Amino acid sequence: MAFKAPVKDQLFCMKELAGIDQIAQIPGFEDAGYETAQAVLEEAAKFNEEVVAPLNWSGDQDHGSWDNGVVKASPGFKEAYKALTEGGWQGLQMPTEYGGQGLPKTIGAACIEMTMAANLSFSLCSILTTGATEALLTAASDELKQRYIPKMIEGTWTGTMNLTEPQAGSDLALVRSKAVKQADGTYRISGQKIFITYGEHDMSENIVHLVLARTPDAPEGVKGISLFVVPKFMVNADGSLGQRNDVYCASIEEKLGIKASPTAVLVYGDDKGEVGPGAIGYLVGEENRGLEYMFIMMNAARYDVGLQGLAVSERAYQHAVAYARDRVQSRPVDGSAKESVAIIHHPDVKRMLMTMRALIEGERAMAMVGAAAYDTAHHHPDADTAKQAQAFYEFLVPLIKGFSTENSVEVTSLGVQVHGGMGFIEETGAAQYYRDSRILPIYEGTTAIQANDLVGRKTARDGGAMARAIAAQIADVEGQLTGRASEAGKKYAAQLKTAREAFLQVVDFVLANVKANPNAVFAGSVPYLMLTGNLVSGWQMGRALIVAEDKLAAGEDAAFMSAKVATCRFYGDHILARVASLRDSILQGGESVTAMPVDAF
Repeated sequence: MAFKAPVKDQLFCMKELAGIDQIAQIPGFEDAGYETAQAVLEEAAKFNEEVVAPLNWSGDQDHGSWDNGVVKASPGFKEAYKALTEGGWQGLQMPTEYGGQGLPKTIGAACIEMTMAANLSFSLCSILTTGATEALLTAASDELKQRYIPKMIEGTWTGTMNLTEPQAGSDLALVRSKAVKQADGTYRISGQKIFITYGEHDMSENIVHLVLARTPDAPEGVKGISLFVVPKFMVNADGSLGQRNDVYCASIEEKLGIKASPTAVLVYGDDKGEVGPGAIGYLVGEENRGLEYMFIMMNAARYDVGLQGLAVSERAYQHAVAYARDRVQSRPVDGSAKESVAIIHHPDVKRMLMTMRALIEGERAMAMVGAAAYDTAHHHPDADTAKQAQAFYEFLVPLIKGFSTENSVEVTSLGVQVHGGMGFIEETGAAQYYRDSRILPIYEGTTAIQANDLVGRKTARDGGAMARAIAAQIADVEGQLTGRASEAGKKYAAQLKTAREAFLQVVDFVLANVKANPNAVFAGSVPYLMLTGNLVSGWQMGRALIVAEDKLAAGEDAAFMSAKVATCRFYGDHILARVASLRDSILQGGESVTAMPVDAF
């Protein structure tokens, strides 16, 4: 099935909810208003529909190869990546001083969502390079910036993040890779890293690894981790590539999904390289502050993984709708036809498709609003405005990541269900989205890690101040909806009010118990994240309902606006309704989570 980029809904969210024209008033973004966004998104859609999307299914079937340390990408990926870099897409939201286009994240996020939906495996190389670039922009010396960033923005070189080791997954305090300082100021890096996405491939001239390692005298725990740039090929003084560094790909993983994305085991310092034992690395920033720097990349990646959840859901939804329009089976239950009809006419199929659609549109709205907050935080000239936007963005990141990725498993599973038995057959393509989605709640911090972050850093640390500030904004939207003439507006206001009050009950519970009874709080941390993500998405859908009703009354784009109204109504009836049960499980269910003795499992 051909992929169609969701440009119309992206532009709606960008203009009506994220406020792209307000972002364009920030110095440096003057030329990045709605007209620019529309032009960029239309070009991105063309590229992704024509070049990237056709490689999605073929990449899942023929996902490249590893041979004695050499990894070849899936057929067509190298050419598509070249087209991506030549089109300037890698540097879309990167600083102009290093060769980027300097566009806001609000536009960049929409473009990368398209690439992810077109081909999730292919997109991972690009977003990791962006994350590595952002880490270097924040923490690296001017020398390292000038040496690596322009080539990474250009896309000639790609980037990776090297955190995980066999004994150190989410607990990075257990990282044991070593970094020994040399007389010339460089470091020799030795150790093994696993699960390194695009850690080896043939799509770019060089790969810039950002590696966490310990110096010999580093303190134990996370406070003793440093960050290093380790290039696959050494870079000469004139910028040309020199000899191969001592980092090699020992294998790539066979996975459930995202098969065309090579997941490498990298070995540093195995005495096989020309450079000698240990790869040459360059310290980023100061020793023992590596985790702090890497979190810059991780937070960028967490937002992007949330977009991946949204994107694969969009692709699964489009696939399911196309099948439901074509598949003829059974007469309507209401007797409106005497012959069998396309299954899209049956109520339960509509329920599944609307669930998929409502979750997608709510998540997209939340992600776009988050991107606008990021742009305001990083570029607004008023310090207080920027500070408030940063706090809001940081609160949203675990929601965008956790809520969207957990829902992607539900949405892609519904996509299989819409196909019926054919969904279980690989050649229909529905199963690929289900398999691809399953990694998303796991990597870049599991849903539980996002939920723990939401509880600890985002709710308890400030005494619930940001949570209550968001609730106050939601209450304002409730007031606007209550005052509307439409019954849909009034009904949604009541549904939003019920969800907001449930949220505040949970916030009070978290604050009262996070120290006194932490097991009770953290037993419900993931439900708290899902509740909060649901509410924030529902808040944006309430705002969307107001806009869509007004434009529909004015006769503006009736087909799109009427569909938006219908989707918002469904969100209120079926998705926001989940909040109350989540609230109850959090407030009442902690004890039953921990009651079972460990040896009884």
